[in-house]
Amino acid sequence: MSFDLVLFGGTGDLAWRKLMPALFQAFRHGTLPPDGRIIGIARDDLSDAQYRELIRSRFHDVELAKRPSPEEFDRFAELLHFLRLDLSHPEDFRRLADTLRERHADTVVMYLATAPDLFLRVVEQLAGAGLNTPNTRIVLEKPLGHDLASNRQINDAVRAVLSERQIFRIDHYLGKPAVQNLFAMRFGNALFEPVWRREHISNIQITIAEDLGAEKRGAFYDKTGALRDMVQNHALQLLCALAMEPPINAHADAIRDEKLKVLRSLSPWTPVSLDQHVVRGQYTAGMVHGHPARAYREEPGVSPESNTETFVALRTDIQNWRWAGVPFYIRTGKRLASREAQIVVNFRETPHAIFHAPPGSCNRLVINLQPRDGLQLHLLALGQENRRNGQVLTPVHLDLDFDKRFGSERVGAYERLLLDVIAGRLNLFVRSDEQEAAWRWVEPIMEHWANDERGPRPYAAGTWGPSASSAMIARDGFCWPEEC
Repeated sequence: MSFDLVLFGGTGDLAWRKLMPALFQAFRHGTLPPDGRIIGIARDDLSDAQYRELIRSRFHDVELAKRPSPEEFDRFAELLHFLRLDLSHPEDFRRLADTLRERHADTVVMYLATAPDLFLRVVEQLAGAGLNTPNTRIVLEKPLGHDLASNRQINDAVRAVLSERQIFRIDHYLGKPAVQNLFAMRFGNALFEPVWRREHISNIQITIAEDLGAEKRGAFYDKTGALRDMVQNHALQLLCALAMEPPINAHADAIRDEKLKVLRSLSPWTPVSLDQHVVRGQYTAGMVHGHPARAYREEPGVSPESNTETFVALRTDIQNWRWAGVPFYIRTGKRLASREAQIVVNFRETPHAIFHAPPGSCNRLVINLQPRDGLQLHLLALGQENRRNGQVLTPVHLDLDFDKRFGSERVGAYERLLLDVIAGRLNLFVRSDEQEAAWRWVEPIMEHWANDERGPRPYAAGTWGPSASSAMIARDGFCWPEEC
């Protein structure tokens, strides 16, 4: 199968940090279709040779195991081409059309690795140049809009020139191997389904923590914040994967229908729940891993008076028979104590205790997404007999490390998703009605904050966020993993 992958923003941060390394890994693994062409698009005035050298130099920042040898890169570079293009010039898009017609590839992928406010302009210019053919696919990066209205505007514009099956709204968390194994664990095994419900689960916690700050993305992040950047997409997609009903098959729409049902079942916000069940924070100066870290308002590109949140913690419920009464907790933030993403499923205690056990101990399933990738099942086993208390249970755990188990067979998130786009597989991409349901649910939070003069709660860099986050979960009698 022949393909052309046209990468708008071909010299940008996302291209060289994520997309080019992922495409190279697919090339190295032999999974990238051999008859392919990757065309970088930007306003820079570069030849093909100069573009290839630019990409070569960027691989010095990639982890050692994923760097190409000089010979490997030379072979990969044969796929790389460059076209100078100004998004406001229709004649440049006509030149792109001429370039693509040179060989009539089976599939043409338009990857918009640009600022979201440029999506509409690119889509209109593509249609004007006749590049919205049946073999065209378009990839849209998040955040898709900044609220429900802007999201609808973008989706309407794209659907006006392309069909839904040609639109790939990417959320790279859905491509992570651990998330794929979450689906496999739930729907490929009979072990968990009988206990995956309110009768056996007390609460579920989703944490996406970063130890980095805004870094060089300050200008972008200050307009976005943690709610738009992480909760509306990544965190809610993880919640859907955890809570959805088994789909009737593994087809894309069957999976996305079930995720949509979860989003529509989330408890609507009220003034009381917005005050009690949502916490926003912003990091101040502190110490991260023993090194001083500046405050968010001191980051380049950030307003000194910014009220943009760098931390969000919230509690929600799913109003259906499976999950009624089970709280779901989400927290995400920058400049936290460590970089980790994990899901913790806490099971209820046994109905009648016949052994002595440490206070608060219970079974739990921990799904690690980063930096480790694997599962831990925490159980209670019989330890040494205590003369005073008799038989005493001791916490133990079973640990499955996917990286160790599968080694080099592991496929990274962007690698998997890019290959799926080329192959036309939509299972791991988000449908427009999913996005709208997610925006509809977070909008009351955004509106509440816009009218709240208190602003975000401060927390020192290198901690786990504002103390109000711990107080929120403690009111239900639970605690975050590092506090239990």
